[in-house]
Amino acid sequence: MKDVTKKYSNGEVTVLWKPGLCIHSEICFKGLPNVFKPKERPWIQMDGADPQTITDQVMQCPSGALSMKENQEENNGSALSIQVMEGGPLLVKGEVTIQTGSGKMQKKNPALCRCGASSNKPFCDGAHTKIGFK
Repeated sequence: MKDVTKKYSNGEVTVLWKPGLCIHSEICFKGLPNVFKPKERPWIQMDGADPQTITDQVMQCPSGALSMKENQEENNGSALSIQVMEGGPLLVKGEVTIQTGSGKMQKKNPALCRCGASSNKPFCDGAHTKIGFK
């Protein structure tokens, strides 16, 4: 499921969700519960808000698991930023190349594991919550 991308569209905007990147920060459904409903299927209800409100909320996703189809442009050489999420991963904003033992990969907005418990290293899989990482 790590490379799966699910699409949710209302005809005007399309939300892309990559479950393999999701760190379950809950920012999406706490910020916009009329759209993001994790206990329902489909869990993203595109008729729950106007396109700009949905876009604004999606852009707050700390891991990049949620993105907008029209916002998939390249980083274009702009500066990267890294945010330390309290009790959680390092949040990289921008597209980066990551060199691992098995090769290189391009990632946009990855959440990198800081606790060491992820089963998807170097990426966060939410294990920090299970082990009580501070």
